[in-house]
Amino acid sequence: MPISAQRFSYSLGEHVTDDGVLPRLPITLSLGKRSRSELALVDSGASVNVLPYTLGLSVGAIWEQQTIRLDLGGNLASVEARGLLVNATVANFSPARLVFAWANSDKVPFILGQMNFFQMFDVCFFRAEFAFEVKPRS
Repeated sequence: MPISAQRFSYSLGEHVTDDGVLPRLPITLSLGKRSRSELALVDSGASVNVLPYTLGLSVGAIWEQQTIRLDLGGNLASVEARGLLVNATVANFSPARLVFAWANSDKVPFILGQMNFFQMFDVCFFRAEFAFEVKPRS
């Protein structure tokens, strides 16, 4: 049976637009035996997935063990980031392996972007309805 899309409502977040709501997705990150559920901004304009520092620590990641250094762009260009691969579960879908630019700062938003969230999931935004749908790619 094909996997159907699941619809989510826009919600209030730390970084709000003029009307106060953004497409934020409940997601559970797992690394080893530790996991953490959070809301992440679904941002089709972001090049990469971005993970704040403390959120990475909370799933058991160790900064010094991440050897792949990444350059962030835009207003995050001055923040050091390292590559981090984690399991991510969205809704009742099977877990997916997502790669994050794990930032050495908590002043960055938790973002799901083009590399590689949008490669693993199809997303359809219904902005006028303050809703969006997510479906794993086949």
